[in-house]
Amino acid sequence: MSDEVYVLEAVRTPVGRYGKGLAEVRPDDLAAHTIRALLDRVPGLDPARIHDVLFGDANGAGEDNRNVARMATLLAGLPTSVAGATVNRLCGSGLEAVIEASRIVQTGDGDLVLAGGVESMSRAPWVLPKPGRAYPRGHETLHSTTLGWRMVNPEMPSEWTISLGESAELLADKYGIGRAEQDAFAVRSHQRAATAWEQGLFEDEVVPVPGTELTRDEGVRADTSEEALGKLKPAFRADGTVTAGNSSPLNDGSAAVLLGSRTAANEVGAEPLARVVSRGVAAVDPDVFGIGPVRAARTALQRAGIGWGDLTAVELNEAFASQSLACLAEWPELDPEIVNQRGGAIALGHPLGASGARILTSLAHQLRRAGGGWGLAAICIGVGQGLAVVLHA
Repeated sequence: MSDEVYVLEAVRTPVGRYGKGLAEVRPDDLAAHTIRALLDRVPGLDPARIHDVLFGDANGAGEDNRNVARMATLLAGLPTSVAGATVNRLCGSGLEAVIEASRIVQTGDGDLVLAGGVESMSRAPWVLPKPGRAYPRGHETLHSTTLGWRMVNPEMPSEWTISLGESAELLADKYGIGRAEQDAFAVRSHQRAATAWEQGLFEDEVVPVPGTELTRDEGVRADTSEEALGKLKPAFRADGTVTAGNSSPLNDGSAAVLLGSRTAANEVGAEPLARVVSRGVAAVDPDVFGIGPVRAARTALQRAGIGWGDLTAVELNEAFASQSLACLAEWPELDPEIVNQRGGAIALGHPLGASGARILTSLAHQLRRAGGGWGLAAICIGVGQGLAVVLHA
């Protein structure tokens, strides 16, 4: 059994806004593009050597059906001998794919595994359930698969099937997080993302999609302000604090990560970005899904044998400002200044199945730019789960 797993390379597309820059690109093509772009960066790698391709995908109801990992592998031109599997842990799917890939390498089942995630929320279809009997006389209902609950099992407790936004409101209530604090957090996300782009800090990881004009994350608003966000109406409660401005948007994007052993890295001529040190998973009540990363992160840190003060950088996926601030409230030992130093999902975007791989990609490149150190990637997951991974460079 190997005890070392390395991130050999990692790339991502710019994140497109709903119905905008990447909306004309099929999700299987998005995933295929990141696979090709990643392999182009490792010219010494014979693609036939890849043991498996694991991709996260949260919806899978449209053009990402029929195992999008396998479809993307074929579309990317890899040999048909390279296998592929799609994993689904909703918003954590991309990070789950990386975690599963790291375990394959660690156990010695394969020394090179390609992982990642993809989502096109723009192209997520409406679905029509089959009627319970032939020739129904009543009306049938189309369900959007873009985001959130649909076709809910009536046996599921109603308090668990509230909207994601209402859950964010519950966390704001529980932790006493006001509107001004959430808006300030969102503005910081946009300002940091805009600065990072201006300074060229994303150039190492972002690979624009051929046939599109999008070269940067489309949702970053450098000119936003607390005053501007303060004018937005609450999105989920008439008297609420959660708005479109302090929530992550609907997005399209993909990310890919190559993981391997040190021996494999040497053989293909890849200088690792970072080492995967530990992993953590946790679950909470579905109606407070946003604090799912809290225990997952603690578990990952404990397994790595480090504390909050040892970290150089943290990537915490920003589903909502209130959700992120609730997690930070549970991590008082963590310096908030090292969290999402180049902006988070409120600005950069949250293409569900890709987001976990996106934050790990950003973290690995950030650690390299910092000259090394410890890093944590953590993400909350709808229906009450959380994932975390510790990297060291």
